Amino acid sequence: MNIPPEQSLIEYPSDFPIKVMGRQDPTLAQVLTEVVLQFDPQFDPATVEMRPSRGGNYIGLTFTVRATSREQLDNLYRALHGHPMVAVVL
Repeated sequence: MNIPPEQSLIEYPSDFPIKVMGRQDPTLAQVLTEVVLQFDPQFDPATVEMRPSRGGNYIGLTFTVRATSREQLDNLYRALHGHPMVAVVL
């Protein structure tokens, strides 16, 4: 589905936060950062925000990417959602 720019709720380019939740794993942030870099080569890994769940079993990560198109965001969401270490993508 192709949405004309004037009907999009997002102005491109813009900074866009993507929240991801996965099981606690010491490699999660690094592995998912590599996925994000495939879609936003200028992404700065130092900006990843991490929050452990209350019980400590999960970790929430926020990646603020430079969104340049709806297609880029859709492809990034699909790649993250399909990753075996990811439980939820928002």
